[in-house]
Amino acid sequence: MRNWDFYMVTDSALSKGGVLNDVGQAISAGCTAVQYREKSLPFEKMAMEAKAIAALCKGRADFIVNDHLDVMLASGADGIHIGDGDVAIEEIKKAAPNAIIGVSVRSAKEAKDAQDKGASYVGLGPVFPTSTKPDAGLPVGLSEIGSVKKAVTIPVIAIGGINHSNVARVIHAGADGAAMISAIVASDGVFSAVSEAKRIINESRRV
Repeated sequence: MRNWDFYMVTDSALSKGGVLNDVGQAISAGCTAVQYREKSLPFEKMAMEAKAIAALCKGRADFIVNDHLDVMLASGADGIHIGDGDVAIEEIKKAAPNAIIGVSVRSAKEAKDAQDKGASYVGLGPVFPTSTKPDAGLPVGLSEIGSVKKAVTIPVIAIGGINHSNVARVIHAGADGAAMISAIVASDGVFSAVSEAKRIINESRRV
């Protein structure tokens, strides 16, 4: 795993230029972690798009597939991100022993459980109210970041409602990295949006 200070999550519904274009611009701006989150495409199309993203990421960014173990395996992605009710960590490790495994959590207890089961990192959220995942539940708040950091030794990536105006607060709260969705893919320019996010994150770490 690289330094994941900025973690991109794709969203084809919000994208203005297409997922592949978004990923290419994000990587060019210094993004080192890309999660492919696609819910509506059939397997064949999802696998084809994921393979194209894997090629863009090769040697430049870690590529994570959301939920779909079959797509991860077919595309040669570096890892998978799972939530409650998705494929079990044990099953992932059997199919891909070296895969990066991310788990969505809402609390320090859930984060510790995920780490104990073999997670490589956790995605904590939603930190703030979010419109990209209506079923995400109530925001966990900034204070939970510190609680989770105390409970685990694996990286903690904050997600949910994070944008350029609040990402500094997320970093100050202790997150190892921040995931941004609509603030990036729905912007007029993904390259500039990622560049600005990374600038803010880097400045926040120096304070």
